[in-house]
Amino acid sequence: EEGESVLELSLLLAERENARVVLATDPDADRLAVAERGDRRGWKVFTGNELAALLGWWMLFNWKENHPDPADTQRVYMLATSVSSKILQALARAEGFHFEETLPGFKWIGNRIHDLSKTGNQVIFAFEESIGFLCGSMVPEKDGVSAAVVVAEMAAYLQNQNLSLNQQLHNIYTTYGYHLSKTSYVTCNDPPTIQRIFSRIRNFEGDGLYPKVCGGLCVIHVRDVTTGYDSSRADLRSVLPVLRNSQMITFTLQNGVVATLRTSGTEPKIKYYAEFCAAPGQSDVCRLEEELRGVTAALLNEFLQPDKNHLII
Repeated sequence: EEGESVLELSLLLAERENARVVLATDPDADRLAVAERGDRRGWKVFTGNELAALLGWWMLFNWKENHPDPADTQRVYMLATSVSSKILQALARAEGFHFEETLPGFKWIGNRIHDLSKTGNQVIFAFEESIGFLCGSMVPEKDGVSAAVVVAEMAAYLQNQNLSLNQQLHNIYTTYGYHLSKTSYVTCNDPPTIQRIFSRIRNFEGDGLYPKVCGGLCVIHVRDVTTGYDSSRADLRSVLPVLRNSQMITFTLQNGVVATLRTSGTEPKIKYYAEFCAAPGQSDVCRLEEELRGVTAALLNEFLQPDKNHLII
């Protein structure tokens, strides 16, 4: 569970103690939530994607401090699940390290860490958008306790630089491009309806033809992990493993939005993840958020058809 509501007691204690940053794990301590007091006495609760931007920057900053030879960066990797923010990809392009995506679920990240370690490479950070973080690779699993310690170190360093976590987040976005995301779901209690929805998407423009437009914007790439199709690759085959028993399709649009529709493995839900991956210099956040809302609405209305399919929003 994420969001300010689950931090209610923590924030009340922080108010009493005049604390600036709140760190909280879930009961089994594998996830980490972070909140920071704002300038106007409110609290900023960071999303998993926002925390990943901060932690990715911080882990690379420290790596470079300890490894000043630029050649060392060539063996550095960061990983993220495919439904998480692409902010680490933007950092990798600019800073010269490697970034890879895995299927959703930290077992895929752990397996990839194992493979990379056998070839002398090092994963210094990995995450999933649902506030799961791995700082270092000593234990190939998400860990809220070690991530909390790293966030505390980062917050202390930034305070000495007269910066808040939120200010540094915007510095990262200014340098590498704003990455704004929206994640939610619809409920469908009828499995055949879910099958029809995804079958329609796969034959949207005719037999075997995926949608070419979403919300008036051209779809430039489609990746369908269920079938193993990826239009961005010369051989049209997805690099990610095929998952025949679940539904997952990702669309890349001409304006930089990446959107994914996938079914839940445990609940009668179709989840959707949309992110505006803006280029550096695109700093009109209100416009970016408006475009993201428009694409998200089109994704729901054009592809999922909630009214026709009796979906619960």
